[in-house]
Amino acid sequence: MRRVRLLFSKMGKAKYLSHLDLLRTFQRVFLRAGLTLRHTEGFNPHPYMNFALPLPVGTESVCELLDFDLTDDIELSALPGLLNKTMPEGIEALEAYQPERKFSDIKWLKAEGRLFFDRGVPEDAKGKLEAFFAKKELVIQKKSKKGYAETDIAPLLYRAAVTAKSKEELTMSVVVAAQNPSLNPDNLITAIRKYIPELAPDFAEFRRLAVYDGSHGDFR
Repeated sequence: MRRVRLLFSKMGKAKYLSHLDLLRTFQRVFLRAGLTLRHTEGFNPHPYMNFALPLPVGTESVCELLDFDLTDDIELSALPGLLNKTMPEGIEALEAYQPERKFSDIKWLKAEGRLFFDRGVPEDAKGKLEAFFAKKELVIQKKSKKGYAETDIAPLLYRAAVTAKSKEELTMSVVVAAQNPSLNPDNLITAIRKYIPELAPDFAEFRRLAVYDGSHGDFR
């Protein structure tokens, strides 16, 4: 039996799958691929599967991680291809390897946002947004398990850079806290709407690109 870590992407229509739907999807994928995972004991056994940083519905990602215990003797390099034969559209297994550290060591994540403005990007929006995100305090209403609370998200934002993509679009590259506590990149749009509503986009979407450890090194 080996502990295996799977790196996979969740793109396109698959971004609308909930975390529970994703769990069920992978249970079916492993079953159809003929792979045996370690299961819980009892009347209703289910496979041990652990996802890192569950992805918000509507967010794409190319750096999702799943840990599981594999009982089959199979080359890990062949595992992604085997899984992809029965994977639904939008989900792709990218790499399988033995994990080097625990998910609790993930501290930061990198994301890219696309900000769309129906009437065109406001004048000097790039510079104003970068100056805004450099502030030492940004208090917003942030949702938690206990409801909404006033939260200063500035300490949870490590870096934000804005690029002009077109007359109607900006891209924003951010590195934010991944957990304990975490910062959903969508909260940055909430902050814009609260403090500088004239620069608020009409629509925004984010994609996860990478996860890092405490020293901002690539997590594996």
